[in-house]
Amino acid sequence: MREPVDLRRQRILAVVQSRGATRVSDLAAELAVSVVTLRRDVEELAREGKLRRGHGVARPVLSETGRAAAPAAEPMADGGPVAVVVPERHSYLYEALHGARSAFEEAGIRIALHIAPAVAGAEQPIVEQALADGARGLLIAPRWRSRATEEADYAWLARLPVPAVVMERRPRRGSALHPVDTVCTDHWYGIHIAVEHLTGLGHRRIVLAARDDSPTARALRAAFVEIAADHPDVDKWAVALSSPGAAPDPAAETTEKPIDLPSLLAELGATAAVLHGDVDALMLVQSLRDGGVRVPEDCSVIAYDDVVAGLGSTPLSAVSPPKAEVGRAAAELLLRRLGGQSPATASGAGPARRLELMPTLQVRGSTQAPHATESRVPDASGTSGTTATPQ
Repeated sequence: MREPVDLRRQRILAVVQSRGATRVSDLAAELAVSVVTLRRDVEELAREGKLRRGHGVARPVLSETGRAAAPAAEPMADGGPVAVVVPERHSYLYEALHGARSAFEEAGIRIALHIAPAVAGAEQPIVEQALADGARGLLIAPRWRSRATEEADYAWLARLPVPAVVMERRPRRGSALHPVDTVCTDHWYGIHIAVEHLTGLGHRRIVLAARDDSPTARALRAAFVEIAADHPDVDKWAVALSSPGAAPDPAAETTEKPIDLPSLLAELGATAAVLHGDVDALMLVQSLRDGGVRVPEDCSVIAYDDVVAGLGSTPLSAVSPPKAEVGRAAAELLLRRLGGQSPATASGAGPARRLELMPTLQVRGSTQAPHATESRVPDASGTSGTTATPQ
């Protein structure tokens, strides 16, 4: 005799709650039903808020204590999609997007992805249209090439009628956007572990070749200036643009110039460089080789981003932000906000949160101890192309 549907679904819940995440195919085999039937059961249980479903997997619904939670009063699958807005041609944030997507899929919520072109103010009309189309929440990583474009977005983002989480961006303290949920990488720590690795190998003169056209780039530059200036084992340091297109407005006049990295290293007597981001890093390593500077024999290199750093002819050591984890944490913050949302407010689920996740250092073949003779390189009298040098 065929097992009643309700009893079968109770057994599914019991297995998932006791074992945790379980493959649908394994459940079907254990309960002696077809995968199609089991999948239909899982979808219905997820709709009722009794479990979560992912790609071929059923997961228990957990409370903050880690125990099985009571079914939600209203399934989160009811309602419109979550709008996700990221800049075009941004592989770093695309990895974060994958992490966010997995969390939304497990919650049974559809995402509507929007790609913002490289134009100042492009995000606002995209978000307004997404809301008009019924988006129930927003996950956004604005481009913010300059501080001015960043400040211009604060007011309208703070007035959104739906819950929002800002990803990999840290709004200015005290701004209208300060009390909005944010999740980002601790980039100060990323520069810290890069400098500690290099000084631990014996490098005393270090260059940062970095971009200056995003909040991440500006955070890296500020962190390096602070850390290098105060570090007891750093004798000389400098900061310069990593490429001609790395400034907020490449057409504007600026006293800072893109670097001839071999010349700058020679002027400073530097034996190590931190390069942001990966593509610029790989191109700068090639320019070093063209200038007769070997990596890592003559110059150790650490890239920052670790999207493609490991694919170079010499795989680059790299600071690796937890990109997918940032996206997932941002999605979970938004899901928490949506779960506590009432018709009268879009700010349920308690106070705003600003989360920072720690990056790691992936050591590959582009860093090693400097040659003993390099410590005798004379000090340079100038640092052409730099924006910061020790006093």
